[in-house]
Amino acid sequence: MAVVHVITGLSDGGAEGALFRLVAHDGNLNHCVVSLMDLGKYGPLLRSRGVEVICLQMPRGRVTLTGLLGLWRLLRRNRAAVIQTWMYHADLIAGVVARLAGCKRVYWNVRHSTLEKGKTRRSTLLVAKVCAVLSRYVPAGIVFCAEASIRSHMALGYSCKLMTVIPNGYDLARFSPLPDARVSLRFCQAIEDDVFLVGMVARFDSQKDHENLLAALSKLRIPLDRWKAVLVGAGIDSDNTGLVQRLAELSLTKNVLLLGQRNDIPSIMSSLDVHILSSSTEGFPNVVAEAMACGVVCVVTDVGDAREIVGETGWVVEARRSDLLAGAIDEAFVQWQDPAIWKARKDMARARIQDRYDISGMIQRYHEVWER
Repeated sequence: MAVVHVITGLSDGGAEGALFRLVAHDGNLNHCVVSLMDLGKYGPLLRSRGVEVICLQMPRGRVTLTGLLGLWRLLRRNRAAVIQTWMYHADLIAGVVARLAGCKRVYWNVRHSTLEKGKTRRSTLLVAKVCAVLSRYVPAGIVFCAEASIRSHMALGYSCKLMTVIPNGYDLARFSPLPDARVSLRFCQAIEDDVFLVGMVARFDSQKDHENLLAALSKLRIPLDRWKAVLVGAGIDSDNTGLVQRLAELSLTKNVLLLGQRNDIPSIMSSLDVHILSSSTEGFPNVVAEAMACGVVCVVTDVGDAREIVGETGWVVEARRSDLLAGAIDEAFVQWQDPAIWKARKDMARARIQDRYDISGMIQRYHEVWER
């Protein structure tokens, strides 16, 4: 079976990462990846693994006639058994073009959990609503990454007959506990071994709600000399003047380290005592599963499928409640001081991801959808 994947772009994001893992680890089918925009982060990585990657070079936020014709010709020429699209814009554009090109086995992939006014672009909201109408006519099936996503899209008007949930899967050889990473990061950042180290890996985006995190950190009852936090992600560095100013206003400058975007995420996660998710909305938060795969206990807000991922291994609190988030971190600190209790939590976190979210399970579920 040949599968053509069409995605809006291949930059650093959850959907892009899931596509990469699916294609890179599936040795049974022939995959081709089409980006409506450019190569981004994952294009070169896919090509290095022998995957054909085609870029239509459409500008961000704008559809071009050249790009549409190029996509139509590609799909007519390729004659793939399955067209798998990723994210709203590709679902709409590639879904319609694929059907016009004579492809009947078109599958959409929806990655959002909720669509919040004021936090989601108007164009994205509009495209999602158009997709809801077309969901009865264009796709042969719709894949969602989270149960929470299905509920919100049923309310939006998506056809419920076509829905399937396929949780993200992870390369557990790459995301695994790295004992030396804890020592290395603490040495580089001058953090003592008896200091409770929390962190969050997330780009600077309103949906990640860094304000909620910073407010929670300012409310911790842990003595200031007993904890530090590292924040990692695009836009999380000293050039972000608004973030730097907010840290100063909350007297957190000495306790919160801004590490920016990194390419050693498994090492960063393995160095943490607790990984925090402070988001106001999510679909299937990859960072939570990745941190747990590294044997790290998580404190998360109750968004998307975060509660389902964490289970009983960590703490789940209401979103946008910095007081509750702070309380959970305080509780984690108390348990962290008991090595036996903490090791049991860490082992449970790793085991839960091994049991539920291994990459092989995700690949098998996609095959089952495509082969129906």
